[in-house]
Amino acid sequence: QVRLVESGGGLVQPGGSLRLSCAASGFTFSNYYMRWLRRAPGKGLEWVSDISPNGIVTEYADSVKGRFTISRDNAKNTLYLQMTSLKPEDTALYYCARVPARDPHNYDYRGQGTQVTVSS
Repeated sequence: QVRLVESGGGLVQPGGSLRLSCAASGFTFSNYYMRWLRRAPGKGLEWVSDISPNGIVTEYADSVKGRFTISRDNAKNTLYLQMTSLKPEDTALYYCARVPARDPHNYDYRGQGTQVTVSS
């Protein structure tokens, strides 16, 4: 079955960096767009970034553009999110998700999430 497991979250000071990982299994990872989403305390689910199956095409929300970098290693079935210049407003539960080709505005599977807390 499809499984997505995020890791790498933690507590970091403003201005710091973290690298999130998402280990994928149960499907052909290299065939799918993948996505990072986040949910801040008391807020709805927010789109963060997408990456194409071959890793060439990437897109970012304006709120993270220039600070976050999405990447993937198809040989390792792993998705990454490098986060730099972190701000308190980046505090959220971060999820990776698989994007179905037939419905790119949604996702069909999502992991349990990894918590990122930005605080001094």
